[in-house]
Amino acid sequence: MIEIKPTDPSSPEATWCLQNYFSELAKRFDSGFDPGLTLPATAGEMTPPAGLFLVAYLERKSVGCGGLKFYREDKIGMIKRMWVAPETRGQGLGQMLLNELEVYAKGADMSILRLETNQSLKEAISLYRKSGYEEVKPFNDERYAHYWFEKRI
Repeated sequence: MIEIKPTDPSSPEATWCLQNYFSELAKRFDSGFDPGLTLPATAGEMTPPAGLFLVAYLERKSVGCGGLKFYREDKIGMIKRMWVAPETRGQGLGQMLLNELEVYAKGADMSILRLETNQSLKEAISLYRKSGYEEVKPFNDERYAHYWFEKRI
């Protein structure tokens, strides 16, 4: 049984997820990945009231994560650091995490969700498109992004 709950982004469970996420990106991106060169999503930015960080648990083990940064003046939520452990892929966990992020964003009075992603993450691109996210013009200068998506919620 999967449990998804808000978690301190600096907790051991969240840190484990983020380390694995960064490691996977370094392997999958053609140019590698350096967390110091990407746009920031700090623990403070993903902690209420500035944002939120979710961790997915399977039998009390961390198996996925996703964060939100809130831009309240524009009612825009930014999805950051969404990841699912390879051994749990194919079970709908990515969709569950995305759905929960959307619920929390609505609860925080956001009207738009945005995200950017790399062309190497084909499964993520497919998930976002299937979930109603539309490709838009770049809204930031994320060096690792090839696609920018947005959804009205």
